Amino acid sequence: MPVCWLSLHNLYSTLSYFSGHFVLEYIHMEINVAVAKTNKYAISESGDTLEVVERPNGGVSVVLADGQTSGRGAKAISSMVVRKVIGLLAEGVRDGAAARAASDHLFTERNGKVTACLNILSADLQTGTIVIARNNPTPVFVAARDKIECLSAESKPIGTSRNIRPAISEIPLEAGVTIVMYTDGVFYAGDRYGQQLDICPMLHSLIEDQDPSAQLIADTVLNHAIRLDQGRPNDDMSIVVLKVQARETDQIRRMNVRLPFRATGSMLLRESFLMEDDQTMN
Repeated sequence: MPVCWLSLHNLYSTLSYFSGHFVLEYIHMEINVAVAKTNKYAISESGDTLEVVERPNGGVSVVLADGQTSGRGAKAISSMVVRKVIGLLAEGVRDGAAARAASDHLFTERNGKVTACLNILSADLQTGTIVIARNNPTPVFVAARDKIECLSAESKPIGTSRNIRPAISEIPLEAGVTIVMYTDGVFYAGDRYGQQLDICPMLHSLIEDQDPSAQLIADTVLNHAIRLDQGRPNDDMSIVVLKVQARETDQIRRMNVRLPFRATGSMLLRESFLMEDDQTMN
């Protein structure tokens, strides 16, 4: 289960009225992005691809693509889409335009015969907003000010035709906002067993009872989805959580990635040879 955690700091200013004068105050903010993902059961390669890129004018974007079906073919599609989007965002192209360009690129490369679901989640420090671009029927959840909103406006996957536009939502970048987005493997978890993931009560309980980290939210949702599939995920599952907090920090940006893997026979054999060499030298 690959896990990724990123912390990005910024300083926001506010105007306060004190003793007949406006006073400029600064608030230290921190953006936390966490990811948790797993493959479809018995499939060695996930069809979901996720990348994180810093925005040239300040901020960070997370790009998540879900290739059609699972396995190596789906991975090739989702990787191509994500690379296209990441490259454009790094050049300063807006999220919506990057999504449309990726759709046209996929349509041209695969003659409209292959689709992919695409999500772009951006914390834009230049505009002071969070931008959510969806070419994905799967909803995105926004928790803010004791409310949880489901962004489920109609949205088409990319690749079937030209000029497919994403559904775009923009909300203020402020403390207390939590965004949860995921691929359809999570959305349909438990479907074959007559169960369904009801994320709103889960998020409400997590946020109300404690102040969970972005990683804890991502892990909790993914683990619940896996349980609904009886421990055998019926599809690739990827979850991204973005959380904004007001907190004093050391202003150091951090990123931590954990990628579990199985050692091959050649790796184990090489390790045993190295151990024997060490013993011989000693």
